[in-house]
Amino acid sequence: MSENGLWENLSADYDRFVDWPARLKREMPTLERVLQEHQARRVLDVACGTGHHAIALAQRGYEVLGVDASAGMIDRARENAEAAGVTAGFEEASFGALGTGVSQPFHAVLCLGNSLPSLLSEEALLGALADMAGVLVPGGVLFVQNLNYDRVWPRRERFLPLESFRQGEEEWLFLRFVDFHQRTLTFNMVVQHKEDHLWSYTADSTELRPIFEDDLLRLLERAGFVNSGLYGDYALHAYERDSSGDLIVMTEKRGGNCNDNV
Repeated sequence: MSENGLWENLSADYDRFVDWPARLKREMPTLERVLQEHQARRVLDVACGTGHHAIALAQRGYEVLGVDASAGMIDRARENAEAAGVTAGFEEASFGALGTGVSQPFHAVLCLGNSLPSLLSEEALLGALADMAGVLVPGGVLFVQNLNYDRVWPRRERFLPLESFRQGEEEWLFLRFVDFHQRTLTFNMVVQHKEDHLWSYTADSTELRPIFEDDLLRLLERAGFVNSGLYGDYALHAYERDSSGDLIVMTEKRGGNCNDNV
């Protein structure tokens, strides 16, 4: 999740907003395959949100730490892990400050959910990527999922699908739309809540900086990554700049094989 108030304010409703069973069913087979191919055992989930990827990995036997800049998200992640009966660590940490809270290197780092665009300068993005490299063993794998802004940005696609959630007599609606600027965009979220037959709403927004394919590959190389592969979705179909929904990058830290490190 991004490092600002929108996600902190949304932390109480985030698990209503996301259909986690459907999302994990779609994403976990690929993530587990990548981890198995790299013989990864220790996994760091950066911008982990409410912790569901980390919890799912812990249930499969991985040693997992989830970090997020939002204290509310981390609190919710710990509650979710306790409810699931799994051991997974969760700590509050921002992009660029991972090394201060990590006592041993990881075989894999995940950064999912279009989280990196919360970094509003190339310098900040490079620092975050270098920070991730710093907590990986040589040859360790970094798996990043962003939206494909090479497609979204020129089309100025403003409105995202409406999401809803119902629990008993209560109902939530999540309306998302985007305002485009010269170099950044504003992501807006309106949450409507019906309780006792009355509707109320909250509205919040955050600024994002689109990350394009060429820039991400260039900065990954500067940060110490090699063998970067691009994919357009979690099925790992080839990335198509004009049509893919996602820009997924799988890359390795320069300097060796993950398999050779404890």
